[in-house]
Amino acid sequence: MYELKSKREIELMRKAGRIVAEVHELMEKNIAPGVTTAKLDTIAEDHIRSRGAEPAFKGYRMGNNTYPASICSSIDEVVVHGIPSNRKLIEGEIISIDVGTYIGGYYGDGAKTYAVGEVDETKAKLMQVTKDSLAAAIDKARAGNHLGDIGSAIQSIAEQNGFSVVRDMVGHGIGRKMHEDPQVYNFGSPGTGLELLEGMVLAIEPMINAGDYKISFKPDGWTTVTADGKPSAHFEHTVAITSNGPDILTLV
Repeated sequence: MYELKSKREIELMRKAGRIVAEVHELMEKNIAPGVTTAKLDTIAEDHIRSRGAEPAFKGYRMGNNTYPASICSSIDEVVVHGIPSNRKLIEGEIISIDVGTYIGGYYGDGAKTYAVGEVDETKAKLMQVTKDSLAAAIDKARAGNHLGDIGSAIQSIAEQNGFSVVRDMVGHGIGRKMHEDPQVYNFGSPGTGLELLEGMVLAIEPMINAGDYKISFKPDGWTTVTADGKPSAHFEHTVAITSNGPDILTLV
């Protein structure tokens, strides 16, 4: 069952979201060939804790698995939940960084995909299309619309550009818990699904593949990859639905 947030709660969530955005500014400055994802994780965790917050992903449990890092770092064919390591980034790769924060009893969540140096035309287009699909989805996050309007906006832009939408991973409600109802699908039909109401806060996060939409999971229980090995991109914002329209909380 979803929860509607008050204006006060949305302002508390904006504080968590701002820290997410600050971390992404640091990622933008530090992502380069030769940098390890473990180094990016340390930079992120140090900043989150310096702001009096906690990294929401570190220690997150899914079944018997506990996530060991502060960010998710997903390179090329990794769709989401890539675990930081001492592997160095290579020129031409793309890397999706997902950041979660917790402060004052509320969560913030946001992701971006970055180019490591110069990337090929397909990867550049994939990143731009995924970013555009998120912007179109956020524009549909208005009271009186439906979840299907958000999913349709993402799906139509992705497929018009020859890409596919991951079916098995979704966005979500967010607030006092990292993952709340409702699930936010990245595909669907306009006018269908749950009606959007003022006070809902959603983590909208298109995951778009350059090839087929199918995915598979690595033995570590977290790392999710494209089944055909082609690259994937991921953008995400935490968005409140207000009387004035969509309010993006994960901005500086």
